[in-house]
Amino acid sequence: MKRLPLKKQTRFLDRLDHEERQALDCYWEVFAHDHQRAPPGDWTTWLLLGGRGAGKTRAGALWVKNFAQSGSGPIALVGETEHDVREVMIEGVSGLLAAHAPQERPEWIPSRRRVEWPNGVFAQAFSAEDPESLRGPQFAAAWCDELAKWRHAEAAFDMLQFGLRLGERPRQVITTTPRPIALIKRLVADPTTVTMRAGTRRNAYHLAPAFLSAVVARYHGTRLGRQELDGEIVEERADALWSRALIEDCRIESAPQLHRIVVAVDPPASSKQGADACGLVAAGLAEDGTIVVIADETAAGLTPAGWSRRAIALWRRLQADALVVEVNQGGEMVRAVIGEADANVPVISVRAYKGKWLRAEPVAALYEQGRVKHAGAFTALEDEMCDFGLNGLSAGRSPDRLDAMVWAVTALSFGARGQPRVRGL
Repeated sequence: MKRLPLKKQTRFLDRLDHEERQALDCYWEVFAHDHQRAPPGDWTTWLLLGGRGAGKTRAGALWVKNFAQSGSGPIALVGETEHDVREVMIEGVSGLLAAHAPQERPEWIPSRRRVEWPNGVFAQAFSAEDPESLRGPQFAAAWCDELAKWRHAEAAFDMLQFGLRLGERPRQVITTTPRPIALIKRLVADPTTVTMRAGTRRNAYHLAPAFLSAVVARYHGTRLGRQELDGEIVEERADALWSRALIEDCRIESAPQLHRIVVAVDPPASSKQGADACGLVAAGLAEDGTIVVIADETAAGLTPAGWSRRAIALWRRLQADALVVEVNQGGEMVRAVIGEADANVPVISVRAYKGKWLRAEPVAALYEQGRVKHAGAFTALEDEMCDFGLNGLSAGRSPDRLDAMVWAVTALSFGARGQPRVRGL
């Protein structure tokens, strides 16, 4: 069936009765996505970071099912609250009971908060709201769901680790939509952890088309979308000039009518492998004075001829008024390279006399005043903005996209504006 085209698969499934579909649904090895299969190797923690609807819960439930049917136990089931453990992890449509065929289904005893299999293995349900409840019991395995949401994440997780002490190799699976909390970061960095990531679209076959077309399209590329749909750990930096919340407040769906557009270029000093990228960001000025960032086409590994052609192509496509080019690296050579590609392109040369932080500060102030907007999502640029502190970017990287954005906004706000270009209809 898996070898059939999608339309024939659908026709095949439509011919099955209810019992046949239930039986087929239990063939987990046939239908599981790669991110839902337990990793091989000698690991202690399997950390599955996924977006909403990516199939995390079903993956955790099937792992527990297989572990229990192998005869190993006891098992801890830990969720954010008692309600979540019962309604999602055990009784939910993707939970532990639904993961079994009717004839092999374990018994769920709510009064004892206990799931019992016919082979004698049992699992106990715990709420992360009560870390002390994990003090005392011992386990051979554990399933933690939505760990990043736990109110007492550190305390509950620590108590669980003390209880994982049975069997030859106690293991745990953690299924969660990520947040940049310290515990998640530590788990990712732990050499005994195998981390898998999956976005919402990976499980699109099992999701409503309206959800994919409306919700996914709306939040794609935003901070919330990257976290809740793509399963990314979206970092925050305390000393950054921009915050994720600030950028989200400045986001608009599309650009208004712009009467002046510039394409800012931050040329690299070299085109060698590992050299800085060429920052290439476009922004425009609306009638009400709002500046709108409309494009980021920053690219690495370009020769001078390559980045000049790329910049001019963007200038033409947007019918921009000018190229704003930093000339600290190369001086007049930069203008000459652009002139060789197209002598008719108006070039505004800018030179950096201040450090990057001092140049960026007044631009960040414009964002805080609501005078700069982003038309859509610019993930890589926004990551640089939220990682730019007093000492630059973390890991010593060059903020090429941010530099170009700063030059574009500066040219439209603090610099000479010139005359707007007449654009074709």
